[in-house]
Amino acid sequence: MGQSRRITMKDNWSGRLAPNLDDLEDMAQLAFARLPDTFRALCAEVVIRVTDFPTDEVLEELGAETPFDLLGLFQGVGLAQDGATAQTGQMPNMVFLYRRPILDYWAENEETLGDIITHVLVHEIGHHFGLSDQDMEEVEARAD
Repeated sequence: MGQSRRITMKDNWSGRLAPNLDDLEDMAQLAFARLPDTFRALCAEVVIRVTDFPTDEVLEELGAETPFDLLGLFQGVGLAQDGATAQTGQMPNMVFLYRRPILDYWAENEETLGDIITHVLVHEIGHHFGLSDQDMEEVEARAD
C-alpha cells in the first residue's frame, strides 16, 4: 500500500469544489476515449449519462438500500439479448454514472477518481456485451 501524502496549505484545497455533473461527464468521455479502439467501436451507440443519483424506481427495482449503493447502471438491451425482443419503440442503450455515489466511494477508497470512473464505465458497458469480469478487467487494463 502506498504512503499517504501530507496535505499542506500550499496545496490550496480551500478553493476546490467537488466535480459537478459536467465535470464527471467530461471525465467519462475522456475515460471512454482511452478504452481500446475495438471496444469503443463495438459500443458506439451507447449513450453515457451522468446524474447525481439513480431514480427511486431503479433503486426499488434493484433492491438497493440507499441511493449510494449504485455507482452506475446499464439500461437497455445488451448485445447478448439483441434480436430476442421486438425492435419497435426501443430506447437507446444507456450507461448511467451516478455522481454522488461515485464521489462517496472515491472519498472512502485509495483509488483515483479517473480510475473509478473508468472501472464503472467498463463494467456497465461490459453488460452491453455480456462480458465476463475477466474480460472487463482486460479491457480496463488496456485503457491508454
